[in-house]
Amino acid sequence: MDLQLRNTLERGLERMNLALEAEQIDTLMAYLQMLIKWNKAYNLTAVRDPQEMVSRHLLDSLSVLPHIRDEALIDVGSGPGLPGIPLAICRPDLQITTLDSNGKKTRFQLQAKIELKLDNLTVVHERVEKYQVEPFKQVISRAFASLEDMIHWTRHLCADDGVFLAMKGLYPDEELAALPTDIVVKDSHRLQVPDTDGERHLLILGRA
Repeated sequence: MDLQLRNTLERGLERMNLALEAEQIDTLMAYLQMLIKWNKAYNLTAVRDPQEMVSRHLLDSLSVLPHIRDEALIDVGSGPGLPGIPLAICRPDLQITTLDSNGKKTRFQLQAKIELKLDNLTVVHERVEKYQVEPFKQVISRAFASLEDMIHWTRHLCADDGVFLAMKGLYPDEELAALPTDIVVKDSHRLQVPDTDGERHLLILGRA
């Protein structure tokens, strides 16, 4: 089973033109095994099938790698650490913070940080509106909320010259129409995620 999962991951990375070191793939697999194990007891994700976890969690998280800047990043509503932990594994040079209000999920993330020796990862158990800290240059969110809600809840976490990275399914025309007038689309990318149905997009938003 482990070999099958690793093959799925490696094939997916190849199709996405992402070149990772063998050690990073080992660490991603170790994270996946932890997620599979903990999920049985703590219900961290609705995705149960390990093969599906590779595509819908690991590859989906890593699809944004080419669009991540060389600046500190916070993953809001991170759940079991997605996309923050896969990004931390693949970008050890970046300081990455994951934020979630669910204690079960942040406990899992802390255990992953310790076991996988992710020195560049900070795990925060807090409600987003209560987390007050020096703003980040990058705020990422994967299926956290509508774009309007994402901006509303995370605005204080994004520096004036920072960007909001919103991972979405279909291109969200209606959500974009509801954005505050001082927030604009800086860029958008159609993400290619092998072995997943439906479209995936990354919206990069910033202050006008």
